[in-house]
Amino acid sequence: MAGLANIGPARALCLGLMTAALAACATTSAPISAAGRGGAERLPDFDGQDARVTDYAANLQCVPFAREASGVQIYGNANTWWAQAAGRYPRSNVPAFGSVFVLHGYNTTARGHVAVVTHIDSSRVIRVDQANWLNGGEISRGVPVIDVSPNNDWTEVRIWHIPGGQWGARVYRADGFIHPFQLRAALS
Repeated sequence: MAGLANIGPARALCLGLMTAALAACATTSAPISAAGRGGAERLPDFDGQDARVTDYAANLQCVPFAREASGVQIYGNANTWWAQAAGRYPRSNVPAFGSVFVLHGYNTTARGHVAVVTHIDSSRVIRVDQANWLNGGEISRGVPVIDVSPNNDWTEVRIWHIPGGQWGARVYRADGFIHPFQLRAALS
């Protein structure tokens, strides 16, 4: 302790600020509003025990995994799926078992992500199976997704972080759900 007395006021202030910043990182669930941007609500407690990586060596991207798991026959980058589904598959902001959940703007506007709904826990929590969410080509199953959008319309979500065992800190924008039965053209 005697060494701390000789560090000087500027260093002491710096150490104090660093300690406060690190303490803020260690808190568990940060207050969020329904939109995830500050407020009185908190993310619900969730143990995430069913969320797991089942195959670290799968070497898959999200698109072929979602296509195979859902039967939705769309090809190309995940950020194009929502537009490609128009007129071919029903799209909505209501989750359903087997539907493909489409995120857009993942990291950049040129990237997207698709996952398959496997469980509906409540109007604001679903679970998905997906590939490559952790960027290692892995397959993850039973991953919770929470709707944090202000209108409960699944346009903003947080994803469970399996390695951390908690809700992810980032809010992602979502297009919605592509349902796995094809629309038939009207007979003329």
